[in-house]
Amino acid sequence: MERQGAETHVTTEEARGGETPSIMRWVLLIGITLAILALSAIWITGALTSPKPDRGDQVSGQAAPPT
Repeated sequence: MERQGAETHVTTEEARGGETPSIMRWVLLIGITLAILALSAIWITGALTSPKPDRGDQVSGQAAPPT
């Protein structure tokens, strides 16, 4: 902190109360990437292992045609 007359000048790190290392950007990037990969894997494996609908079956609860 530096005083020049009535003015007080502080550095960026003093105003923030600490350092701002760039490691936090990497933590955020890696975390988001892992979350996207995990959710994609869950979605893809669920889609691949779900039973396929039979195209010949009638839809249950379908309204009858007007007579």
